Amino acid sequence: MTNFAFDLLHRDPATRARIGKLVTPHGAIETPNFIFCATKAAMKACAADTLRDLGVDIILANTYHLLIQPGSKLVQDMGGLHDFMQWHGPMLTDSGGYQIFAMGHGSISAEIKRKAIPGRRRTLSQITEDGAYFQSYTDGKQIFLTPENSIQIQRELGADLIVMLDECTPFHVDKDYTARSMQMTHRWGDRCIAEFDRSDDGAQKLYGIVQGGVYQDLRREAAEYTASRPFFGTAVGGCLGDTKDAIIEIAGYAMPYVAPDRPVHLLGMGGIEEIIRGVALGIDTFDCVSPTRMARHGWALAPFEPMGRINIRNARYREDKSPLDDTLGNAASGAYSKAYIHHLFKAQEILGLQLLTQHNIAVMVRLMADIRAAIRAGTLPELARRYGVTI
Repeated sequence: MTNFAFDLLHRDPATRARIGKLVTPHGAIETPNFIFCATKAAMKACAADTLRDLGVDIILANTYHLLIQPGSKLVQDMGGLHDFMQWHGPMLTDSGGYQIFAMGHGSISAEIKRKAIPGRRRTLSQITEDGAYFQSYTDGKQIFLTPENSIQIQRELGADLIVMLDECTPFHVDKDYTARSMQMTHRWGDRCIAEFDRSDDGAQKLYGIVQGGVYQDLRREAAEYTASRPFFGTAVGGCLGDTKDAIIEIAGYAMPYVAPDRPVHLLGMGGIEEIIRGVALGIDTFDCVSPTRMARHGWALAPFEPMGRINIRNARYREDKSPLDDTLGNAASGAYSKAYIHHLFKAQEILGLQLLTQHNIAVMVRLMADIRAAIRAGTLPELARRYGVTI
């Protein structure tokens, strides 16, 4: 039996949606699926055994942050990420390219989409053909990340699925810059492939990245690049516009040209609308920090409410005896009242963060199961309408 495979099991006749089976050395998952973000080798407010109990299939960790703390060699000495964090299912690590940009330019995802955030310290020193120079955000130490050592670091971290190094361009740069950056990213991709092949022991597979900013012809060129190279999977990344419609439109520029028999991942996008519309384009996996980040700020996902979420800190929930959602089959969603979770947030008790985190994870797990069932039944448009989405 091969360590890795991606088999297409079912196609939706009305859209490009599909059911797949993604096989890794740490287990197989069905797609479409959501990859939950354990950025620093930890899911904030949720341990690995709880993730399993909630039905999570696959998680990711962040190369950039783990390079800085605790260091990839220490993780390797601890048996790799799976042993280190006691997660024994499939796992992905990104290359660090996005975080070099986002942290380096003193901003976060908003700058990829639309604008810089004032007041954040820049840590990026220089991007050259050789790689990226940046400062550690913990101690100011100078770090040089190249395509080769990005692969080496991800080898040491030990995730099943790893990603080539890219330059993630922001929204405001012009087409000429975006094209030059994309072409350099492709040269970096070839160097990543060469380094991956040099040290390949069969334990990992490599994803290529589609860049190209908001430009349709560049997205096609980037997708054709990844299809022409021996990547296991394709990741669609970079600037995808500043609205939900733009995100789907720009991601869609690439989809007719990606390798059709490889898994396709949409990097950093995980809203319910983006997921459902992305699935209809043929995207297989998604990741985003938003479900768990929202929980830590008191927002409970509620897909069938007008806003798609509720703010448990609002006074209206102070005496609300109802649970968040007793159809989800877990205690966080069904056993505790909204009033109790409201109290936990008002009292600044950590348990409140834990319960909302578990609830939001359960909502996303159910969403993906609903999507897979709808694709099999040929009812994806009906499911989309039930979630308030048009495809």
